[in-house]
Amino acid sequence: MVFSSVTFLFYFLPAFLICYFATPGLRARNLVLLAFSLVFYAWGGLANVMVLAVSIVANYAFALLIDTRTGRWRLGMLGLAVALNLSGLIAFKYAGFLAENINLLLPAGAQLPVVHLPLPLGISFFTFHAISYLVDIYRGKARANGRFEEIAVYITMFPQLVAGPIVRYSTIAHRIRARRTTLGRVSAGLRIFVIGLSWKVLIADEVAPLVAVVFDNTSAPSLGEAWIGVCAYALQIYFDFGGYSNMAIGLALAMGLKFPRNFNLPYGALSITDFWRRWHMSLSSWFRDYVYIPLGGNRRGHVYTALNLWTVFLLCGLWHGASWTFVIWGVHHGTFLVLERTRLGAALRAAPRLVNHAYVLLVVLTGWVWFRADSLPQAIDLFAGLAGLNGVGPLSVNLLADLEPVTIVIMVLAWPLAMFGLPQPRPKRLSERARRTLFGVADTVLMALLFVLCILSVGAATYSPFLYFRF
Repeated sequence: MVFSSVTFLFYFLPAFLICYFATPGLRARNLVLLAFSLVFYAWGGLANVMVLAVSIVANYAFALLIDTRTGRWRLGMLGLAVALNLSGLIAFKYAGFLAENINLLLPAGAQLPVVHLPLPLGISFFTFHAISYLVDIYRGKARANGRFEEIAVYITMFPQLVAGPIVRYSTIAHRIRARRTTLGRVSAGLRIFVIGLSWKVLIADEVAPLVAVVFDNTSAPSLGEAWIGVCAYALQIYFDFGGYSNMAIGLALAMGLKFPRNFNLPYGALSITDFWRRWHMSLSSWFRDYVYIPLGGNRRGHVYTALNLWTVFLLCGLWHGASWTFVIWGVHHGTFLVLERTRLGAALRAAPRLVNHAYVLLVVLTGWVWFRADSLPQAIDLFAGLAGLNGVGPLSVNLLADLEPVTIVIMVLAWPLAMFGLPQPRPKRLSERARRTLFGVADTVLMALLFVLCILSVGAATYSPFLYFRF
């Protein structure tokens, strides 16, 4: 079940909101949220629920042990708990990939069996939620919660369960136990939800066919085909994942919860360092606080800083998928982060903003080739197209068929939206009260129009899963 589906919008969400707000008492509402979250997750398969249930029970018990033990016992419990969480993630996500690569080094008669287990939905996200909960307890930033249903709610909340943002328990613990729902929060939350829905349905899904044609159905793409495909994918992944994050944040706000912002105009960044402060911010900060800083951060000189950055982004690439293309994507970004700590960084700071924007877009767009390609040969083929080595001939018939006028308009409008956001006009002739009234009415009309367009599009479209569900 996805947020932009008929099932969710017309059945699941209305039923949840009615049951949630009709239920008196916060503890009872938490149980309603838990029940609906389990139904939402079970929609992807009952086997997924079993894996999630084991994770919840095990981490609930480990948290209590870590909180009540002292000295080395606490560190031992934490190490064991983190190892078990990562073991589950590795078994489901990386076992086949590891076996395939180890077999390359083994003789023919000693090959390991290659088993690709079905990947539980959102396992990368709820594993990182659990690890942050345990580490924060060990560090004294949070206390273990003895109420099992509250821990279950924290891990299973359906807005963020399968694709984030990554919400740390220490930042949301008080709102799970004591939160207040107001009409203003519900209104603001639903507004953010509609914005996210329109990002996904009206922008990401509109450019998705271009991406599929270039990456999946075109061999040796020409110069124009390659650049159209890469630019379309950059928009698709931003407005798809950014749209999901906005929908999750909006739904949480309507319930009185507060999720962290996950995107802040990343394509408008002036460096790759700045880009990672704006892109998937909850994941970036997770790796910073739970991997980069414990490794030593930038406290041990330039060489160790570079090694730490490469390690973090190697793991970041692997977190996204068990493939060498993801590893190279992580090393690609890690390399530019390291280079920006040399004279390149000083040159960027002295360069005009236009040069900085061009540099960031070039690095990010070429990085998306590794991220989207299904294999190394396909990625190399795309890079050859970007460089014009496959020719500069006319666009293919298939690409021209999907390059409709409305798609071209959306791509033209979406890029400045992704880089700079919406303009904020402030007419000076109006009083503050008149300005608020005017923009309040305009905003309400715009949200209603966007929602109607989304509903019409969802009703007419085929199933379109969120890109980050695969991670």
